[in-house]
Amino acid sequence: MSSKRRCFEPGHKPKCLVIVDDTAEWDRAVYYASRWAIRAGGGVVMLRIIETEDQNQQWLGVADIMRAEAQEAADAALDRAAGRANGIAAITPERVIREGAPMEQLLEVIDQDPDIAMLVLAANPGAEGPGPLVAMLANAVGTFPIPVTIISGELSDPAVDALS
Repeated sequence: MSSKRRCFEPGHKPKCLVIVDDTAEWDRAVYYASRWAIRAGGGVVMLRIIETEDQNQQWLGVADIMRAEAQEAADAALDRAAGRANGIAAITPERVIREGAPMEQLLEVIDQDPDIAMLVLAANPGAEGPGPLVAMLANAVGTFPIPVTIISGELSDPAVDALS
């Protein structure tokens, strides 16, 4: 990470980055980030990562179809999340779709936008664990370039309102 955070310099505003994935708790992260944006006078960046696997060349047509379907699913997920953020905070979040390894894409998005001030994730409250992204970040949080806020997936809207 080489880019300097500029979110509080003149002409900039802080942004909260949220990962919109297929987990049940993504809504908690979007809710918290949207409430934070209202109070901080900032914005929200919603990121959807499409994980790609090595494609066999002979199946290139199938890979193209799978990529197009993943893009459609990503757009639909971001539409839902953006609608939720707009309903919560009357904001229009930025939307980013990236393809590749989740941690690599996450770090690139942060590096490319010096106004991103915080990453917000929601943790699954179930017995299966906090979720793949939260677990992956747990190992990297000590060297992560921005603060990471993890919201419990069990928090209600009023509970999140009190915290954000």
